[in-house]
Amino acid sequence: MSNTPHDLYEDFPQKAAAIHALKASNLHFAKMVDEYHEVNRAVHRAETLVEPVTPEHEGQLRQKRMRLKDDIWRALSAA
Repeated sequence: MSNTPHDLYEDFPQKAAAIHALKASNLHFAKMVDEYHEVNRAVHRAETLVEPVTPEHEGQLRQKRMRLKDDIWRALSAA
């Protein structure tokens, strides 16, 4: 388990401009990115025990983060 936040701009540095452009032009993409950041922060708070949660809930948060990241990557690849 890593308690390092998974920022999209760090995970996809070569796509930083595309992320910014899509956020500005595509409402659905912007909402996905916002939701990703919200879930990512929740995972990080759970990992660092700032806001402890059950292992099951943390697992659900991680899965949601992974699905969102996959959806974001697909949108970036299609753009």
